Amino acid sequence: MDGLFRNRNFALLAVGQGVSRLGDGLYAAALIWTAWELTLTAGQVGLVALAAGVPTFIAGVIGSSYADRYDRRRLMIGSDIARALLLVPIPVLLHTGGLNAAVLAGLAALVGIAGGPFAPARNALVPSVAGEHSLLQANAILQVSFRSAYFVGPLLFAPAQALLGLTGVFILDIATFVVSALTLTAMRLPRLRSDEPRTRLIADLREGLRALRAEPDVAVVIAIFTLAILAASGFLTVGVATLVGSKLDAGGGSYGLLLGIAGIAEVVGALVLARMRLPNLARTAVLAWVLLGLFRLPLGLVTSLAAASALLAATGFASAITDIPLIALVQERIPDRHLAKALGLWEAGIGAGLALSPPLAGFILDRAGVEWGFAISGMLLMAIGLLGAGLLERVSRA
Repeated sequence: MDGLFRNRNFALLAVGQGVSRLGDGLYAAALIWTAWELTLTAGQVGLVALAAGVPTFIAGVIGSSYADRYDRRRLMIGSDIARALLLVPIPVLLHTGGLNAAVLAGLAALVGIAGGPFAPARNALVPSVAGEHSLLQANAILQVSFRSAYFVGPLLFAPAQALLGLTGVFILDIATFVVSALTLTAMRLPRLRSDEPRTRLIADLREGLRALRAEPDVAVVIAIFTLAILAASGFLTVGVATLVGSKLDAGGGSYGLLLGIAGIAEVVGALVLARMRLPNLARTAVLAWVLLGLFRLPLGLVTSLAAASALLAATGFASAITDIPLIALVQERIPDRHLAKALGLWEAGIGAGLALSPPLAGFILDRAGVEWGFAISGMLLMAIGLLGAGLLERVSRA
């Protein structure tokens, strides 16, 4: 792990993308709050959030193909510059009083489209930066940087707004994209050269799916992750809010505290993984969902903030074990020319799960109550993890 910190390119990637993720967290909070101030209606705020999220899901799949066919670092730089430029009208219109919800939603959608190729390209760039023998450690360190920065972003929103106003907050977010682009520019990597003719988009996506089908255990882990996100993520937002308000009789500060504890525990889990060598990445990734479900199952029964904090810390730690081995597994097993597409498919699964899970969690909680709601989520996660382990065993025998 010490060698990674002496790797100039890796250090630039970790620092630059940590700053970028801080900007992402700040942007997410600023976008929602700006939508609220403009409309004062939850429905329209939800539409702005939907406009920001859906294009990212679609553009991520398409953009991942470009990340496999073109220079990934240059594509990331272009994505950063495009997003910075697309954000410029927001502070200008805020300052002049010309911003409305429709314009905000449109700009958020364009920012999402411009950012679509970024995450697949970034994750696919890691093997060439860190080396094939340090993938688990490199991804763990990067996740520590990304997660720490992202959780700090929303925490900075209130003081940044007080000091700079909403206009200044968006200017600060623009600056984080510039920093990311500069650190990527400073990296010394060989320019991508390919003697093979570039295939067209649809043909390339089909080839990527064939490459993924050729590694069935990787496909199983990605599918299990997508299913588990659907059963898990909504209960970390809607579910925890319901728990705080109905069982713990606490307020928004306690809600933020519990989410922060879960986030810090994820960072700790990533740090632990950075010092480990796992013999079977696929099995570790799917069985981690069983562990997470085990801690999630009794969460609806707690009656104190301390007990809820302990269980959310445990689930946060387990959450780090679900995705870091998965990323390393994909990077290790999928050929480089299809790597971004496989990672883009995973990112698309995350996006779909994050979009659908909150309303699903709300539906379950409204009908089953908070106690049974968390129990159902926990049992589903355990079942999904065990299903994944069974499918991996079958694949290994085939």
